[in-house]
Amino acid sequence: MKRFQPQPGFVVQAYRYALDPNAAQEAALRSHCGAARAAYNWAVGWVTASWWQRKAEVTYGVAEDALTPWRPWSLPSLRKTFNEAKKTDPRFADWWEENSKEAYNTGLANASAAFDNYAKSKNGKRKGARMGAPRFKVKRKARLACRFTTGAIRVDAGGRHVTLPRLGTIRTHEPTGSLLTRVQDGTARILSATVRHERGRWFASFQVEVKRDLIRVSRPEVAVGIDLGVKTLVVMADSTGEIRTVANPRHYDGALRVLRRASRTVSRRQGPDRRTGRKPSKRWEKANAARNKVHHRVANLRTDALHKLTTAVSAEYGTVVVEDLNVVGMLRNRRVARRIADAGFGEIRRQLDYKTRWRHGTRTIVADRWYPSSKTCSGCGAVKAKLPLHVRTYECDVCGLVIDRDDNAALNLVALAAVGTTGTGVAGDRDTPALSKPRGADRKTRATHPRRTTGAGRAGGATLPHQRQEEARDRPQAEALTLW
Repeated sequence: MKRFQPQPGFVVQAYRYALDPNAAQEAALRSHCGAARAAYNWAVGWVTASWWQRKAEVTYGVAEDALTPWRPWSLPSLRKTFNEAKKTDPRFADWWEENSKEAYNTGLANASAAFDNYAKSKNGKRKGARMGAPRFKVKRKARLACRFTTGAIRVDAGGRHVTLPRLGTIRTHEPTGSLLTRVQDGTARILSATVRHERGRWFASFQVEVKRDLIRVSRPEVAVGIDLGVKTLVVMADSTGEIRTVANPRHYDGALRVLRRASRTVSRRQGPDRRTGRKPSKRWEKANAARNKVHHRVANLRTDALHKLTTAVSAEYGTVVVEDLNVVGMLRNRRVARRIADAGFGEIRRQLDYKTRWRHGTRTIVADRWYPSSKTCSGCGAVKAKLPLHVRTYECDVCGLVIDRDDNAALNLVALAAVGTTGTGVAGDRDTPALSKPRGADRKTRATHPRRTTGAGRAGGATLPHQRQEEARDRPQAEALTLW
C-alpha cells in the first residue's frame, strides 16, 4: 500500500474514541473482525500451499525448472485471487456479502505485510529479531480489529456519533468535538478509521491529516537529560543544573492485592478446558470479567500518567536527551522484570519522539546504548570499570565527587546536548572519534587512564541503572531467501 504523504504544514495523527454499540452493532463489529481474520488465514494458506507443493516435488526428484511456481503475496495479487475465490469457496460463499469489503482487505493487507517482513528478515534486510513464517490466526487468541479506508467515514454533527461503512452510525462514549471542530473548519481530513476491541470495550481510531501550527516550548534554550529507573521513574537534569525527580507510581503493585484476590476467585470456578471441550460456567465468566477489569484499570492509569509526563517535558524543554534502552534484554531479569514492564520505558521514548516533533525548534537526542552514563563521573569525566547495581551512590575515585547514581547519569545525559554527540565512541577515551557503526565498538567499558583523567570530556550515549546489558552479536545476512 502506498504510504500517505501529508501536505506542508500538516501532520498525520490519530483521534481515538470509545464506542457504545448496541447488541446488533457489536455483533456486526465482531463479524467484520472475524472476516478480517478469515481473509488473513485464507491468504496464508493460499501462499504457503505452493511452498509445501514445491517441497514435496523436490522429494520426488522433479527438476528445478519444473517445480510449481511461487505464488505472489503482494496485496493486488491477493485481492484479485480472493475476489475470484470467495464466490465459490465454501468457507466464504454463504456469508461474505454480510460484511464490508474493507474487512477482507484488512486481512489481506496484514497477510501481505507479514510475508514481506518474513522475506526481508530471511534476507537480512529487516532490523530486529528474526521473524518466522506467517501462521494461521486462532479465533480465541486473535485480536479483534478492522480498518476502513473507503466509504462513509465521518464524525456526525451532533458530536456523539460516528459513521462507518456497513456498520452505520454508532454512539461514542465520549464527545467527538475535538475532531468535529477541526473537520468543520477545514483544518482536518479523515483518512481512515480502525475499530478495535481492547480492555473490555470497542474503540474507533481515526487517522487524520491535521493542520498543526508549531508551538514554541516555554524554555527553548534549555536541554534536559532523562534517566529512567525503577525506584524513581524519571530523573531529569537540565542544562541549568536543576535536577527533578518523578516518583514511580507503580500502578500494578498498588493493584496486586486486589488482583490476587480476584485471581483466587477465578481459580475456584469451573473454567474452560480445551482438552475436554468443557465450557466455562457463568460464575467463572463473571469472576474473570471482574479480574480483567482490574487489569484494564491499571493499564488506563499507566497510559494517563505517561501521557501527562511526556506532554509536560515536550512542552518545556528545547532539547530532550533520552536513552536507547534494551528493554527486551532488561525484561529477562526476573528480579525487576515486573517493575520494568509496569514503568513503560519504551512507551516514554515513543511518546517523546513524536511529541517533540510537534513543537517548534525542539529536538530529541537518542544516546547510544553502550554509553556508561552511570559509571562516568559528571564532574571530571572519569569512568569506573565496574559499578554494581546495588550501589546507589556514585563516589568518584579521582575528584572525590559523591552524588546519587541516577542524578549522575542524568547530568551525563544532558551534557550530550552541548557536546553534540550521541556517544558512539568508546567510553573513557575522549579523543576516540565516533564510529559510524556503534555496534562495532568495544562492549566492555575501559577505565580511564590516570594521565587522561584530568579534564576528560564526557563521551556520548546512555545506559540505565538496573539494566543488564548483554553482548549483542550481529547475525550474518543470508545471501538469498530460503523459505523452507
